[in-house]
Amino acid sequence: MHLRELPAIKRGRNADIDSIRQREGEALLAAAPTSSYLVALDEHGNQWSTLELSMHLTEWMKSGRDVAFLIGGPDGLSAACRDKAQTCWSLGKLTLPHPLVRVVLAEQLYRAWAITQNHPYHRD
Repeated sequence: MHLRELPAIKRGRNADIDSIRQREGEALLAAAPTSSYLVALDEHGNQWSTLELSMHLTEWMKSGRDVAFLIGGPDGLSAACRDKAQTCWSLGKLTLPHPLVRVVLAEQLYRAWAITQNHPYHRD
């Protein structure tokens, strides 16, 4: 799995949000390794329990492919990112600041991994 933070695009008072979202999406897709399994984090994606995430994680590990998580900027992901992603995952209905999403994602991946290893970190 790869974690790569892209430089922020400046947003002025009269910024063209669609253009910014598109440029951010192009940068995200360019940064993802070519053969990666792409997971778009998007509010309209599927919501998973931690146990369901651990099952997805197991499948991803079995596939032998890298997994790249696409996290949009403050204005969300581009349509191109959502279209190219093999999976679209929602962390919930709440709107979260994108830096916080990285923290929640890291913790949930660790928790899901702990389940796959029968580690006591996760408790039902």
